[in-house]
Parts: sequence; C-alpha cells; structure tokens
Amino acid sequence: MNKEIIIYHRLNDIQIAVTTDGSLSEIYFENPEKEKSLGNIYLGKVTKILPGINAAFVDIGTEQDAFLHFSDIDETLETKHQQNPKNDPKGKKQSKNQKIEPEETISDESDTDDDVENEISNEALRIQGKATIIKSEASFHTKSSGEISLNLSEGQFILVQIIREAYSNKGVRVTTKIGIPGRYIVLFPFSKNIGISKKIINSKERVRLKKIARSHFPKDFGFIIRTESENKSDEDITNDCNEIISIWNEIKQKISNATSPKLVYQDMELAKSVVRDHFNSSISRLVTNSNKLYKEITHYLSKNSKKLAEQVELYQGNLPIFEFFGIQKEIDRIYQSRVSLKNGGYIIFDRTEAMTVVDVNSGRTKEKEQENLSFMTNSEAAREIAKQIRLRDIGGIILIDFIDMQNDAHRRRIYYEMKREMALDKAKVVVFPLTQLCLMQITRQRVNQNAEEKTMDLCPVCEGTGKIQSKFITFNTIENWIKKFKISNQENRLVLFVNPSLAEYITYGDDITNLNKLMIKYGVKINLRITTKLTSNKFKFYSIRQQKDITSDYL
Repeated sequence: MNKEIIIYHRLNDIQIAVTTDGSLSEIYFENPEKEKSLGNIYLGKVTKILPGINAAFVDIGTEQDAFLHFSDIDETLETKHQQNPKNDPKGKKQSKNQKIEPEETISDESDTDDDVENEISNEALRIQGKATIIKSEASFHTKSSGEISLNLSEGQFILVQIIREAYSNKGVRVTTKIGIPGRYIVLFPFSKNIGISKKIINSKERVRLKKIARSHFPKDFGFIIRTESENKSDEDITNDCNEIISIWNEIKQKISNATSPKLVYQDMELAKSVVRDHFNSSISRLVTNSNKLYKEITHYLSKNSKKLAEQVELYQGNLPIFEFFGIQKEIDRIYQSRVSLKNGGYIIFDRTEAMTVVDVNSGRTKEKEQENLSFMTNSEAAREIAKQIRLRDIGGIILIDFIDMQNDAHRRRIYYEMKREMALDKAKVVVFPLTQLCLMQITRQRVNQNAEEKTMDLCPVCEGTGKIQSKFITFNTIENWIKKFKISNQENRLVLFVNPSLAEYITYGDDITNLNKLMIKYGVKINLRITTKLTSNKFKFYSIRQQKDITSDYL
C-alpha cells in the first residue's frame, strides 16, 4: 500500500491530499476567509452555567461564546462524591473501582512559579491558595463516578481549548482538558498520567518509552507518547518534550498579567500541522509545489526526522499538481450532490439542519435479478459513501437509504461492509444495522466544518435556500485555467468576463490585487470585464488574438 501526501499551494489557500495507491483517501483544506481555530487555547471567562443541559458558556474574546459541556471539564475542576447505596434505584453497592476523590491533584502554591501572581492566572492555572475559592454551582451524574460537583461559577477565568469548529449557527466547542501536541508526545498540563499509543504493540518498545518518560519528563505534567515516537532516540523524544514545555511556559507568561479573555496559544498552520500529525514512516513521500513550504518542511523535519526529510520533494511541473497526480476529478466530486457508481448506480447527498441524508439508486443496469442488483449496488455504494463521508468530513447524524433487499444475509453483509469501511475513519463513528426498510443510521464525531460549509456561501439572491460556490474556489479554478493555458499557448493578452461580486473579490487588495498577482505570476495581461449575465461561480476567457471565446479549451 503506497501512501503519499500532496500539498498544493496557491495564491490564496493550501489544500493537502493524502492518496493511497494513487486514489484520494483524505483531504485537508481551509477557507482563507476564515481563520483556523481548532486546537487554539484561550483564557476564557465563564458567562453562563446551565445545569439543565450540563453545560456552560465561556467568553473567549470572540463574537460568540464558546460551548463547554460538563463532560469536557478536567478533574482539577471536579469534586466527586461517594454514591449512597440506599439511594441507588437498583440497590447496587458502590463499585470498587469508583473514584471518590480526584485521581490527579495539582501541586500547591509552593510548587508554582513565583512570577505568577495575578489572581486571574491563578484561577486559570488551578493554583490553590491564592485564587478565590469557587463555590460549586454545577454538577452532573455519571454511571462510573456518581455525582460530580464542579468547581465552576459565573465570572470565573479558566483555560480552554477548541475541540470543534463553529458550524451553522453554533459556536465553537471547548474543553478544559488542555493538550499541546508535539511530534512525538502530547503534553497535558493539568494531568499527571502517562499514556502510550495503542498502535505501539511491541512490549519491549513500550517499556523503553515508559523509562524515558519516567527519567526525562517532568513529574508535574501528564503526557501521551505518540505512535511516531516508536524507535526514536531518547534525545529526540526528550527534545520534543522540552519544546512543548517551553510552549506551556509561554502560555503561562501570556496570562500572568491578563485582565480579560484572550488567545494565548495558536496551533500550527494547516500544512505544518498535517506534517506533524500525519507524515510518518507509513508515508512513502511528501510532494509540494511551493518552494517556501518545501524549505520550511525539510527544516522542521531535519530537527526531528532526518529520514523523512529526504522523502520530501518539490514539484516543478507545468500542470497543476493535483491534475498531475490524477486526483483533481476526485476532489471535484466532493462538492457534487450526485456521485456516480461504476455499475451504473448513483448516490445523492442532501444536508439538512439536523442530519445528512444519503440516497442510493440503481440507475441503468443489465442485471436481471432484482435482489442481486440491489445487493451489488448497495455494496459498491457502501464503500463509496464511507469514502465520501471522510472526504466531505460529514459529522453528526447520517441516514442512508439503501435499495430495498429482502434477503437478511444481504442486509447483514452490507452492515458489516460499512462497519469495515468506517473503521478506517479517524473520527469516532457508530454504525447501526439496517432496518427492515433498508435504512442505516450512522453517527460521526464532528470536529471541523464539512466541505460544503467551508466552500459554499449562502446565496444573497435565494437567502439560503440554495448555495453557490465560494469565490475563492472559483478564483482557484481561474488560476488553474491560466496555468493550463500557458502550457501550450504563448498568447499573453486575454479578456476575462466575470460577475460583479466575483470581480470585487478578484480586484481586492490594498497594495496589490488578486488580479495583479495572477498577471505577475503567469506573465499574462488580463483585461477584466464585468457582466451580470454570468453567475458568481462562472467566468469566460476571450482571446484577443483569436477573437473568440476559449474558456472551454482549458477547463
């Protein structure tokens, strides 16, 4: 199995594709009009506590308050009480494994840095003694630990980390279980537990890594040793630990004099975070078309993984890099509601406020037996749906309407096939068996906005009842068009017709506009013409030399 990472750097954005045997298996991209916030750490202030929904809202200095569920609160803010067996409706005795007191405790005032004296930072860093004693205002119940009271009150300052991006009309979701990732380890400043990745199965290697942690890691923190640390030297792992601790010290310094909510740590930009989290020995090579990114990535890897640095390549071909690797058409399918299957069937994706609905259809086929036709189409659809769910990053409730099958064995096979395919997903997924109506329910962890939310704007004409392609995607298409045009054509003067709203985006820029960037990069003079006959996701190129429309020649 050959896996590759391909990074396409364009004027306005970066897209990263992971391929398996030449086929697209994962894709990462961001809307350049919206800053990435996943993984960022904020000094927040509790604004509301709502015990009815087991949650609180936290002001993190953004327009919308963050959502903090009680289950996302770490143990330093918990007080657990022993359950009374008499009050247990089932009359069961308390479990021997039930925790009465917090498993981890934070060191007292004497163990903290002398320069951290601000009461706000004391609260945020869980420093006992100096900070105001918080009266518990919230509690919730768990089966394993019983009733848990939270040391949380309105007006309290706490450190939180974003674990889910905002989507629809919902704000970001945060946790107080702070985790700062490095290449080999993850630091948890409010824990003292040490864990090792389950993917490291060699017992001798696990023992070695535990010894490194006990010998070189600070005792006041918790750590998870990542899969990439396997067979790495003591020095490499220890250096990574020291780098993360220095980041934590910078965070403490930023909040030492804070008086209001603010951003205190920003995670790596997309390209570097993908390299940190995904580029390992299972990847045969990483290719990018950006000379700047090539230098930054090789420099980063040379400090940690010199062998991996040798597997980074700079693409200098004429075609857009995704087209050269033959994955552009697969990427284009992500934005389509209809996806065709090889056997003649097709699937339709439709998103509502509450869920995503997928419809499987047989289409035209030569198969005469209805049951066999339904099973074969459903089988192919299950594999494609699982892939599209990953690529589109669809979260929440997913309802799939498979073609009706009467055979119970066929329904079970489709269920197990979907479970096997969804097991490849890195997000948490639960797959339920098919009903008698051949409906399948899936729940998938939501972390980011899905592909549609990232790349589609609400239409100003239909007021949200339909969607149009985002302007930066259309601009990227224009850039691809020009790149292919210049490969086989020496002409350097063109006329570009676009919608007024797209023209505004293309001519945006204080010192240099996006249009000027295009002309400078590709050495072509573009005369921009505005027309209302085109929608905002369409454009036309007219050749001055040939005196004709040449748009379709290079799409």
